[in-house]
Amino acid sequence: MHKEIKKVSDNIGKVIFGKEDVVEMMLVAMLAQGHILFDDVPGIGKTRLANSLACSLGVKFSRIQFTPDLQPADVTGLYFYNQKENEFSFRSGPIETNILLADEINRAVPRTQSSLLEVMEERQITVEGNTRKLEEPFLVVATQNPVELEGTFPLPEAQLDRFLFKLQVGYPSREVEFEILDKYQQEDPFYSLEPVIDKETIIELQQQVKKVKISSDMKNYITELVRATREKENVELGLSPRASLAIMRASMARALIYDRDYVIPDDIQAVFPPAAGHRILLKEQANLRGLKPERIVREVLKEIAVPVEGEE
Repeated sequence: MHKEIKKVSDNIGKVIFGKEDVVEMMLVAMLAQGHILFDDVPGIGKTRLANSLACSLGVKFSRIQFTPDLQPADVTGLYFYNQKENEFSFRSGPIETNILLADEINRAVPRTQSSLLEVMEERQITVEGNTRKLEEPFLVVATQNPVELEGTFPLPEAQLDRFLFKLQVGYPSREVEFEILDKYQQEDPFYSLEPVIDKETIIELQQQVKKVKISSDMKNYITELVRATREKENVELGLSPRASLAIMRASMARALIYDRDYVIPDDIQAVFPPAAGHRILLKEQANLRGLKPERIVREVLKEIAVPVEGEE
């Protein structure tokens, strides 16, 4: 593993136990300049994950609790008349940060949810015709509870497509849960967490990701996987070209994490499930039969031939 990334992973591991795969995907998203949607039940560490990542990187962290009465201006900021200065001034919103936790994002009305679209795609906000660029690095970590559906507004497909990954933390194993009790008995280890790298290092690593080589065979493999999702009988909408680009960037980021300057099939296979599942829209009859997008993802990975070395 890349030495700088290992520092961050090990540091988060002091607080989050037994979830190395989830931490890895968070770091992939950060390096690929993507965003994450956690779709999981409360109390399993989603907020602590985002907080620990921000602390390990030494960057600014903001949290927005999404509620039905939250307005777009509460997210992006607003202009107000400053009587002292006799002019309009801009009051920044919590969006102007490095890591933004959008907690229970599906509890906000669609108008407020959509206030994140521009910032997630273009890393800028536009308020009353004035555009403000956000500071890098920038990562949105959104959460939603799949159990409590009353009073929620499902994210539209266009917004889901802006998330690089949809992840689940899941319950810990028995051994890990015992370790959590043991480590947290005296004090919360989060409060002793210190930054292990700085934001300039993260930006440099993001630039290194762009230099990772990806062969024509690997690009063709991504193309075949994506196109296969569109041709499945039970699929209404398969993966978009935006998804193809996301999978390519994520596989390049994972290659860098494992200290390689080239992509291998393992990288693509690792990032494809969390990048693909939330972008697949099933037909109504398939939904009624209980079919899940994750099954389509597994089928596609099994059906498409993996390129072997020396084919190109």
